[in-house]
Amino acid sequence: MKLHELKPAEGSRFARRRVGRGYGSGLGKTSGRGQKGQKSRSGGKIRPGFEGGQLPLLQTLPKKGFKNPTRKVYTIVNVEKLNQFENGTEVTPALLLDKKVIKKLNDGVKILGEGKLAAKLTVKATKFSASAKEAIESAGGNIEVI
Repeated sequence: MKLHELKPAEGSRFARRRVGRGYGSGLGKTSGRGQKGQKSRSGGKIRPGFEGGQLPLLQTLPKKGFKNPTRKVYTIVNVEKLNQFENGTEVTPALLLDKKVIKKLNDGVKILGEGKLAAKLTVKATKFSASAKEAIESAGGNIEVI
């Protein structure tokens, strides 16, 4: 069997309905559209959500929420993830991307203090939590805010 020999299963496809081909077909004259009105006209489509002039449901419900245009989204890294680096390494956001610790650099990197840190590192990031600062400095490392 070849790709060009494939055919749909018997009875799985319907023949296209040929409307306006005489009253004997059952779909002559008005072609199944009924008599007058918006739906009988060509191009007479009603947009989704239109309720015949009545105030649509979406307009009756209250608006809720707010999207802050100046919001900053930080990529989060826990201190335990930094254990894969050797002592004395300078950990930067670019290095974290290269080593695939993070997938994407949003508005910067924030280091959080979950887990234990064994290595003595110099960590450069946009933000640090208080527990992360404590964990890095207690391991003998330094922090630098970029």
